Amino acid sequence: MPGIVPIIPCGDLDQTLAYFLDELGLRIEVISPADGPRTALLSGYGSQVRLQQVEGEFDPVHLQMPCTAGDGRIGTRVCAPNGSWIDFVAEDPTVLIPQAKPELVVTTLAGHGGFAIGRASMGYRDLVPGRQGGRFIASHIRIPDAGPVPDYVHFHKVRFQLIFVYRGWVRLVYEDQGDPFVMQAGDCVLQPPTIRHRVLESSAGLEVIEIACPAEHDTIAEHELELPTGRLLPEREFGGQRFVHHRADGARWEPFRYPGFVQQDLGIGEATSGLAGARVVRAAAGDAWPSARIPNEFLFTFMMEGTARLDIQDRAGQPIQAGDCFVIPAEVVYGLTQVSADAAFLEVSLPADLRPVLP
Repeated sequence: MPGIVPIIPCGDLDQTLAYFLDELGLRIEVISPADGPRTALLSGYGSQVRLQQVEGEFDPVHLQMPCTAGDGRIGTRVCAPNGSWIDFVAEDPTVLIPQAKPELVVTTLAGHGGFAIGRASMGYRDLVPGRQGGRFIASHIRIPDAGPVPDYVHFHKVRFQLIFVYRGWVRLVYEDQGDPFVMQAGDCVLQPPTIRHRVLESSAGLEVIEIACPAEHDTIAEHELELPTGRLLPEREFGGQRFVHHRADGARWEPFRYPGFVQQDLGIGEATSGLAGARVVRAAAGDAWPSARIPNEFLFTFMMEGTARLDIQDRAGQPIQAGDCFVIPAEVVYGLTQVSADAAFLEVSLPADLRPVLP
């Protein structure tokens, strides 16, 4: 079955055809009619286009020609005789990571503008609206109804991506990670770059926290690979990272960096070779942790349960509760006081190692 072929209008077929053949390197597949050609089907760069001679005015077309690595034309633009712009782009472009613009962010559940409908009909709440200059995105995602999720096998071009189940459960499947499995509240996965995966079904009221770098990244449908693959390769690397499935049930609690609190390390640091780290923190015998400056690229905290007061340098303390979150820039001193006994936090940092500097 023929695929979708874009039509490129032109006033002079001979002139435009010569340019696409001689200058762009495409080749003729079909030309018609023989006694006075008005249309030509061309192929090249893994796709097809149809030149169509038309009368009168027409709008020029913007095309992208994917080139293999090392092609000197990548990043350049040309204009064909019919006015069409052609950009030469990398066939498999690298992930562009914007320069960070650190910003203090405090996002409250009470003050948010609702959940916007995103991919696969899922609701998305933006937790870091400024995106730290486009470098990071943090989303509170929910699926209100139980049942199958209208997802498809896909992958992401990212530097880092983490999914944490906040409430409910979700069933997923990942490339070379065995059969589909269920993630419960408190569970987490590291989705390494380009790993194929699919969301299959969820409970009613599923809520997850997703954090990724960069903020804007491609979600690419996978039409060839079927999941599950029938293989279990836990040591396989994708983009230099390993898949992680942290199970909260039965995971060990260990001392946090501040006394009076304990943590579950989610295994992200080891799997990313220190690029990122994540931990669930809960109050044990303490109700505050000291003010300090933590010189990390990114430090995100989402309050899952309980209440506390966030103290930031000279600002008045701000009450926070379940559903609130904050991002603290490297140069800002902050601490928590009045932490309730039932408090629990998700903390994500880049890099994984955290070394507080006391003021």
